[in-house]
Amino acid sequence: MKIHDFDFDLPSELIAQAPAEQRTSSRMLHLEGSSGMLRDRMFVDLPQYLRAGDVMVFNDTRVIKARLCGVKSSGGRVEVMVERVLDTHHALTVMRASHSPKPGSKLWLADAFEVTVLAREHDLYTLRFDHESTVTELLERYGSLPLPPYIFRPATRTDESRYQTVYAKQTGAVAAPTAGLHFDESMLKTLSEMGVAIAQVTLHIGLGTFQPVRVENIVDHKMHKEMFHVPQETVESIQRAKARGGRVLAVGTTSLRALEAAAAGRGELKSGHGDTDIFITPGYRLHVVERLLTNFHLPRSTLLMLVSAFGGLENIRHAYQYAIMKRYRFFSYGDAMLIERQP
Repeated sequence: MKIHDFDFDLPSELIAQAPAEQRTSSRMLHLEGSSGMLRDRMFVDLPQYLRAGDVMVFNDTRVIKARLCGVKSSGGRVEVMVERVLDTHHALTVMRASHSPKPGSKLWLADAFEVTVLAREHDLYTLRFDHESTVTELLERYGSLPLPPYIFRPATRTDESRYQTVYAKQTGAVAAPTAGLHFDESMLKTLSEMGVAIAQVTLHIGLGTFQPVRVENIVDHKMHKEMFHVPQETVESIQRAKARGGRVLAVGTTSLRALEAAAAGRGELKSGHGDTDIFITPGYRLHVVERLLTNFHLPRSTLLMLVSAFGGLENIRHAYQYAIMKRYRFFSYGDAMLIERQP
């Protein structure tokens, strides 16, 4: 397939620059994959689409304060974005500077501590944090929240809570699993009391989630790797649900990617962890999930390709045209979409 199959024109005013007043007050577009039928709903209507015995799978990753500003030993300014924490004192990063720092050079970050550039591979730099505190502790103390590049304002204290799910636990992502931002504690309690099982996976979202596909033929695109973990308890919860006729709803594309990564190559879901560069495009055979709750995604993005694989390419094209016409809010702080898988 060609990249232009996943392109669309989006009015800039539909890119949400701030969260809705309340987490659960967003709109929700429902797409029936089998028929292509669309329904305008509100996110608070979600429980109407679930029943006892269903299972919802959430990505419990937690966003780190990944952005650091500083200076090189030459005096030039540098911005560091942590892509992945490797261990207590090492991190994989991307940098913005007038001249790229060389391996062996020193950086002074946040006017507080020094790091050493150890190696560079393509756009990624390995840094050693030369401080008694760990990388995670230093980021929490001195870093700032990495809002997506399409939000044209600095992060605020409000973002520190709203660009984080209420169930976030496992620290390591540089972007939020945005479908989960719609949930508050009250909604989770309602679903649990209905008899809907709540399960977790972890997928630490990397900066590649914001990168558009730049090749003409999408099979030539190389996916970025992300760390994932599917616990045995989640596998068993899904197995119980399916045995009783329940349905699996993945909250976000990252939850779906983690589940499919754990089932890849065999079609049977198994617990596990590691790195995944799974690339889900139309024609990919999905094994685990019947329903997907997600936000509206960037043109030419791998996430748009994923939802097209799930709901059907023509269905998604029509749904996005409809969403633009109906003035839905797009991207991380935008509205939700509930997709029933195309048979």
